Amino acid sequence: MIHSLIDNDLYKFTMQNAVIKIFQRSKVRYQFINRGATQFPDGFAEILRKEISKLGDLRLSKDEKEYLRERCYYLDPTYLDFLMGYIFDPSEVGVIQKGGDLQILIEGYWYRTILWEVPLMAMISELYFKMTSQSIYSENKIIDIAKEKAARFNMLGVSVADFGTRRRYSFDNHDRIVDAFKSYGKPSFIGTSNVYFAKKYDLIPVGTHAHEWFMFHAAKYGYKMANKLALDNWVKVYRGDLGIALSDTFTSDVFFKAFDTKFTKLFDGVRQDSGDPILFAKKTIEHYKQLRVDPTAKTIIFSDGLNPNTVEEIAKFCRGKIKISFGIGTNFTNDVGVEPLNIVVKIIEAKAEGQDWIPTIKLSDSPGKYTGDEDSIRLCKGILNID
Repeated sequence: MIHSLIDNDLYKFTMQNAVIKIFQRSKVRYQFINRGATQFPDGFAEILRKEISKLGDLRLSKDEKEYLRERCYYLDPTYLDFLMGYIFDPSEVGVIQKGGDLQILIEGYWYRTILWEVPLMAMISELYFKMTSQSIYSENKIIDIAKEKAARFNMLGVSVADFGTRRRYSFDNHDRIVDAFKSYGKPSFIGTSNVYFAKKYDLIPVGTHAHEWFMFHAAKYGYKMANKLALDNWVKVYRGDLGIALSDTFTSDVFFKAFDTKFTKLFDGVRQDSGDPILFAKKTIEHYKQLRVDPTAKTIIFSDGLNPNTVEEIAKFCRGKIKISFGIGTNFTNDVGVEPLNIVVKIIEAKAEGQDWIPTIKLSDSPGKYTGDEDSIRLCKGILNID
């Protein structure tokens, strides 16, 4: 199911590099969250544990290291040498099944456990569909659907990238879709978040950081300083490279208060991952204008549950106002005739060096996507004056 150490999303490697540089002794806990309340078949956990154990056999090859050195120039030689010696430790992942309920907890040093999320979710999704034997479209129809999407994106004149590793139907289908977009998606199809497929198909690997980067900073430094210090530390490591900032860990309204003139000018743009995309675009454009920054020189990456219809709606609104691009996930890699899983893996606690375990939370622009315990959410909303 996972064919390479780099069959993972780029942002996990870029964050791992930053964690190694700044938070070497910090520990975290991640939890599997089954948003869709899917019931997993009997024996699922046992088979999943066997698949997890196989990841311990993966190693970064010399060829893969050379690819990362050439294409991911922002990753320094010291990190790449570390990655050559990195080995997944299956003992960091605990899997329990009670009836159809699946419980998963990951615990360990942050710099080590950070790579588990994406391949683990990909395995859960693929294994679920294998064990439930659901009917899917023919291979030709799946490719035709991809061709239709590619033609529509080209007609709209937008840039799109594959963000679909985590909830893909299968590795083989992911491969099929990236191949189809590589063949039929130009010029709209610009890359993929999956480093393995970026290498295989000579595409741009796309990604910067995720919510956990900001969530950890909140646990270590407090909610009021989380956005600012998360951005500061990102700049400290990458010095202007990887300049798309994720905006909605504690709502975009709170984020923009911290996204001052320095960050607004330094970062190339922001990523929208929850809430109303049109409203977010309006807020972002207004933010740039208030700080006397030309919005047409900046970019919004939209990545929240997109499909061709939502892409067209967003593109029509934003055209001429601000640069845009789209990261499309499940609609790319699991549009095969089944109901995709609604699952996530989120950091739930952090133990920074010299500190106790602190709960971590996320307050996105969609309340239904909040994660964390209710007391911590209530505390955060009070501190940040969030209604």
